Amino acid sequence: MANTTPQAFTGEVVYLFAIDVAYELKRPIPETLLGQPLLPHQVGPAKRSPKQHLFQHLRAAKLEPVKMNSPMGEVTVQRMVKVLPIGAVSIMLRVPFAISRLEQLGAFDAPAFAKAVIHAHLVSLTKAIHEELAPYAVRPAVALPEGEAYTVFCIETPKANGDGPAFHAEAWFESNRRDIAAILTQEPDGSLLSQQEAEESTSQFLSYYRTDLVVVDWDAALVMDQAADMEETLHVLELANLQLEELIAYDRLLDAALERSYADLLHPPKLFSRTTLMNRLREVRIDLARFSDELSNITKFFGDWHLARLYEAVSRRFHLADWHRTIDDKLKTLDDLYEMLKQEQNHRLMVFLEASIVVMFLIDIIVLFGGLRH
Repeated sequence: MANTTPQAFTGEVVYLFAIDVAYELKRPIPETLLGQPLLPHQVGPAKRSPKQHLFQHLRAAKLEPVKMNSPMGEVTVQRMVKVLPIGAVSIMLRVPFAISRLEQLGAFDAPAFAKAVIHAHLVSLTKAIHEELAPYAVRPAVALPEGEAYTVFCIETPKANGDGPAFHAEAWFESNRRDIAAILTQEPDGSLLSQQEAEESTSQFLSYYRTDLVVVDWDAALVMDQAADMEETLHVLELANLQLEELIAYDRLLDAALERSYADLLHPPKLFSRTTLMNRLREVRIDLARFSDELSNITKFFGDWHLARLYEAVSRRFHLADWHRTIDDKLKTLDDLYEMLKQEQNHRLMVFLEASIVVMFLIDIIVLFGGLRH
């Protein structure tokens, strides 16, 4: 029987933080960030995948590591920042750990560390990045949004003990499903979770080899694999988190555009406000259509590959399809407003032309009768 009770776990807790800092960034984007070179981030294939990755490589800056007091003592935290031309930034913090019991991972997501230490560091780092990117930003965010945070518990696959059986990730998952659910849902006592909640929180799980596992939930994920093979998985999770943040930012932008449009339609401030409103609606439609294409380009996964399955799982957890539908519905509303204003403008133009023809006809009659009178 496969070994399902490792004596110890080692790995990293990876904190992902995505935030929208500007409407977009001017091209070319800067070559350095916070004193470090901003270079294309390459991810090598770990599982069977297409010969060429179709997703966009983000530009990343590897910052100097910092010391932090983690729940397991002082550790060295690795930091990386990735930048997208659409004005989005993703920050990754990697905190190493070595624990004897799985439930100890919950301390890394407790408020005493996750908020007081990690979140505070992320906020200060985001402000510094926002200030440095300001010269390249088009319509930079005046007040930074809350951003999207996501936690990934990366556990290295335990090695077999001597002549014992090889580790079996799926068997270990079934034996520890309730504890994994407690970690992902930030519940301090997994025994209090119902069976239904434990199964729901861990329902999105994938495995490629017998020794690897990925369990995806809304706020956190658990990854078990060889240390060198986790980068692709982390990259997909990071891209999906970036997409979620940008979709929320687009939704806010559309809400503002619709509210302003409704206000202008109900209380037009001047004679040519309709034309101004049409021009603004047209600009919003074009910009969001372009940004939607760029956002989709960062995650192109086609075919029956492990990365495609992983992206589909995390997309379901993040409800990315629902966000896309919501934005598409609001874009359709903008289109309807634009078409209504366009028809109204055409109607006014036709009325003006008809009135001009009538006036010209009357002038001809007046001239004709005036000539006959003379």
